Amino acid sequence: MHERASRIGFAWSKLAAAALVVMPLASCATLDRLPAVPLSMASEIKPLDIPYARFYADGDPAVFRALAYETVAKANARRAKEGVKLDKLPPTAFLAISGGGDDGAFGAGLLIGWTAHGDRPQFAVVTGISTGALSAPFAFLGPDYDDRLKRVYTETTAADIFNKEPILGLLSGDAVTDSTPLKRLIASYVDKNMVRRIAEEYDKGRLLLIATTNLDQSRSIIWNIGAIAKSTDPRAHELIVEVLRASASIPGAFPPVMLDVTVEGKRYEEMHVDGGAMAQVFLYPPQLRLKAIERVRPNHKDVAYIIRNGRLFRAETSVKRQTLAIAGQAISTMTSANGMNDLYRIYLTTQRDGVDYNLAYLEDEFDVAYVGPFDKTYMNTLFEYGYRKGAAGYAWKKLPPGYER
Repeated sequence: MHERASRIGFAWSKLAAAALVVMPLASCATLDRLPAVPLSMASEIKPLDIPYARFYADGDPAVFRALAYETVAKANARRAKEGVKLDKLPPTAFLAISGGGDDGAFGAGLLIGWTAHGDRPQFAVVTGISTGALSAPFAFLGPDYDDRLKRVYTETTAADIFNKEPILGLLSGDAVTDSTPLKRLIASYVDKNMVRRIAEEYDKGRLLLIATTNLDQSRSIIWNIGAIAKSTDPRAHELIVEVLRASASIPGAFPPVMLDVTVEGKRYEEMHVDGGAMAQVFLYPPQLRLKAIERVRPNHKDVAYIIRNGRLFRAETSVKRQTLAIAGQAISTMTSANGMNDLYRIYLTTQRDGVDYNLAYLEDEFDVAYVGPFDKTYMNTLFEYGYRKGAAGYAWKKLPPGYER
């Protein structure tokens, strides 16, 4: 992860550690829920009966290949209808947007500055986790949605994200905040018209993928938002909003999103939280070998852009010899290391598949002091920094940090 995310993680981890202290007092005050889905039945779940609505990140490669073949077929049909010559096709562009809380303003500014620079591609695949999940739909739909993306990261305040409930949450709830404001915010932007536009692009052979963590099973779930958007089920819009909220729901800080499912006539509940609990950023499942997917022309090129919303390493600190401080910094350190591992995993996958690797992250030259969660002045300054970088033509890093060829 990065410095900003680490600060958030540290704050939440202190609260989580405090929860351990009061757990004996709250052991009989847990919230009721339906049983979790047994792992043996997990593969039988098809949300809203939608094909390819979601899949396990570590699941059957055949499922990924089937979706990939279908997506390529749709793209080919669109190109044929438009009379596009196959030997004139640009490289297929992938975009992966990481988590990072309010540091998502960096990625938003970079994308919009990239538009101003004039060479931002249309991405065939866009993926997002946590704050990246919130910005991914705008990035997917392109420059027409730049104004809305900017508003999300320059006009949003903490009150638009959560209500604090620290004592109640620790003693009898499932989080120290209430994220109802976040749900309202998502629904106000990802409205039915936007969902319709996502469905249209899905029909053209483009994918918008969002990751959550199924906490009951400790597994990463990748949601195919375009497939859900295409559904005529009246619950589809609500499901998309809840998936986006779940992807951004830091465990312990924000309440988990509980999804009702039915298997063999019996009702269960799944507990979904921040996709960052498993990975900070993802491109596509490593089990999917792009070279195995039929190409539309010889020597077709793929290019991947990875936006890390924050710095590479968390800031150093003098850790107090206190239980909560030690636990908080340990969790923060593990989260930071996990984020670095993601960049290497993506790099190895792209090298195997012949995909051009491009990485962006917040560099140390940005030295504006952090005030508090979702401070508008901080976010606006960070947005402008990212915008200037993008508008000037960002110098994408071709290797993960610390790696030499």
